[in-house]
Amino acid sequence: MRTYRTFSLDALWFLIALNIIIFIVTLARPDDIYSLLGLSAANFMHQPWTIITNLFVHGGFAHILGNMISLFFLGRFLLQLVGEKKFLLVYFLGGIAGNVLFILLAPPLALGVGASGAIFALGGALVMMAPGLRVLVIPIPIPIPLWIAIIIFLLISFVPGIAWQAHLGGLLLGLGAGYYFKKRGYFYF
Repeated sequence: MRTYRTFSLDALWFLIALNIIIFIVTLARPDDIYSLLGLSAANFMHQPWTIITNLFVHGGFAHILGNMISLFFLGRFLLQLVGEKKFLLVYFLGGIAGNVLFILLAPPLALGVGASGAIFALGGALVMMAPGLRVLVIPIPIPIPLWIAIIIFLLISFVPGIAWQAHLGGLLLGLGAGYYFKKRGYFYF
């Protein structure tokens, strides 16, 4: 018998709406927003808020579209399994873990923006909690196991200009969180 926690999509819709609003503002003043909210190792000590704010800034339409679609589908499923508080905890701790790895491993002047580290955390948690979960990934015409999709997207992260460090940090935190939740009875059969 499957057990689902009480949840609402309010937190998920709030995150998506905030990302979209900041993206629209960024279109009007990109340099100002990137320098104020984007994360770089060189400026982190002077702008510590960027360890969180960069999760809401995106580098283009494809970037935000891909992240928000992934956030919606992965987030909705994780919300059903663990509830709103634990979902938000995985999301933000995953984003922070990814950003810490970005600060430590990326070139000092590299700018990190986007929710991908937090989204990889959601995916990592689901991989541990629902190992048989299958997902559709465009352009693959058939559902594939989520763990394979995560590996594909992680490998794509190593293309120059993508913050693989943030993706890896978020994924590692998510795997740990998923393991923790599964041991405590939060899982999908």
